[in-house]
Amino acid sequence: MRILGVIPARYASTRFPAKPLVDIAGKSMIQRVYEQVKKASGISAVVVATDNTIIFDHVKSFGGDVCMTKESHVSGTDRCFEALSLQKDIYDYVINIQGDEPFIQPSQIELLVSRLNGKTEIATLIKAIDNATQLFNPNLVKVVISKLNEALYFSRATIPHLRNIPEAEWLTKHTFYKHIGMYAYRADILQQLTILPVSSLEKAESLEQLRWLENGFKIMVAETAEETVGIDTPEDLKHALNLITSHEL
Repeated sequence: MRILGVIPARYASTRFPAKPLVDIAGKSMIQRVYEQVKKASGISAVVVATDNTIIFDHVKSFGGDVCMTKESHVSGTDRCFEALSLQKDIYDYVINIQGDEPFIQPSQIELLVSRLNGKTEIATLIKAIDNATQLFNPNLVKVVISKLNEALYFSRATIPHLRNIPEAEWLTKHTFYKHIGMYAYRADILQQLTILPVSSLEKAESLEQLRWLENGFKIMVAETAEETVGIDTPEDLKHALNLITSHEL
């Protein structure tokens, strides 16, 4: 089983321009992500997929593999497929690793790899929610799953809704899950995903994975107990710097 790890890295960002290049205790964010992915067993190769020559040159400077992709891509999924198409080798699966999670754990990537058996179309990670702030945060994507460990639905709303139970008690009555946005795609499925039109549910929630569910694709989930720290804003960066100081990440 050959697996390609792809780290999409755009330069433009409304909330945080040039985010992949920000310094986190002596290393850029994209370098930290790259190095974490390289530690994971089961990954055959890792490549940064960017649309910017500055990021391209920076990745080259620390010895990373990188490819230039189109600026016009509207999602990391599309950028991953172009990165796959630029490779000389053949891969069975592609894992899309978020370029703004410098503390992603190799064990989380390995957990996702463990779900790839040739039959799995798409796989992703989930984590149990343990506090009300996350549970009712519309910026945090929640997911409900089947007994077969497949995603049934993703939403920014708190799902499922526990009828006739006070919200203060919800976490004691049901296990809620949040979505961790790292995906593995079987190579042939990835190609199919890139030609799907935007769906109604996707428009409603602004969640690309709902397009896949609407079109009948199955998303296998694996539960991790490890937290991730995404950096979307300069304020998130301050939090990350505190983490790296206290935990020596």
